[in-house]
Amino acid sequence: MDINNSCTLKAVPVSVIIPCWQCADVVERAVASVASQRCRPAELILADDASKDGTLQKLYDLQNRYGENWIKIIASERNAGPAAARNAAWDVAKEKYIAFLDADDAWHPCKIEIQYAWMESHPNVVLTGHGFIRESPLARTEFGKQSSDLKFTENYEAVKITPLRLLISNRFFTRSVMLHKDLPFRFHPGKRRSEDYLLWLEIVLNGHSAWYIDAPMAYEYKAPFGESGLTRNLPAMEKEELDVFRRLYRKGLLSAFSTCCLMMFSLVKYLRRAVINLTTNRHKFNHEKHERNESAKERK
Repeated sequence: MDINNSCTLKAVPVSVIIPCWQCADVVERAVASVASQRCRPAELILADDASKDGTLQKLYDLQNRYGENWIKIIASERNAGPAAARNAAWDVAKEKYIAFLDADDAWHPCKIEIQYAWMESHPNVVLTGHGFIRESPLARTEFGKQSSDLKFTENYEAVKITPLRLLISNRFFTRSVMLHKDLPFRFHPGKRRSEDYLLWLEIVLNGHSAWYIDAPMAYEYKAPFGESGLTRNLPAMEKEELDVFRRLYRKGLLSAFSTCCLMMFSLVKYLRRAVINLTTNRHKFNHEKHERNESAKERK
């Protein structure tokens, strides 16, 4: 598909959902990346999950800047986690498609244009995701130069994600997902980690079609394992992933044998991540120790 065609619609029927918690310093970047889309989504829903750091006031400031007709705000009085925040926004969304973005991430300006056009041309596909680029966590909090740095070829590939491929590895990061609003599924509000992975698996294991678009159309501003937010606790992440397989088994979507195999494979992946995290932290510690020693020598 040619991705360089200009968008002919003033607004496409997509509701963008951003769950917000303690993100006053980064959410402006995420919102700016949505507002900068070549095909602007029809509405942006910001769901505050009882933040205490001034996030809600920041959301109202952004609403005043971009317009109340475009940005809608949901303010929860109780912190219930990102799953509940996304569900609350999903329930009030008005458009044909839902696209998710996290408050500390951002999109390339072509993301909605490409993904919406692809899903419109493949009506039997109910969920798509795509690639992303990892930026330094120290990158500017404003959305700007990165959007022009990313170069696309005129054609890209899309790959069907089978149940087995998704069970082996989560190919759909939340920041990349667009799906049909009318799907009879929701995030599990009791889960604060891996709730997205559980939802994607429920959709696919119930016979719905999901595809991965091989184009990097989002930016992530944190390390892959254990740096910040809900992903920083590796043991808790592993516990929640194992819980995903148990829940699928109880729903009759996995056999006992498949569940055992997947749980063992998940534990192997967890050990690998733990080693990577330990090695990275040790390298960082040694580097900081070396710098302190060098500074001490210079003072002498």
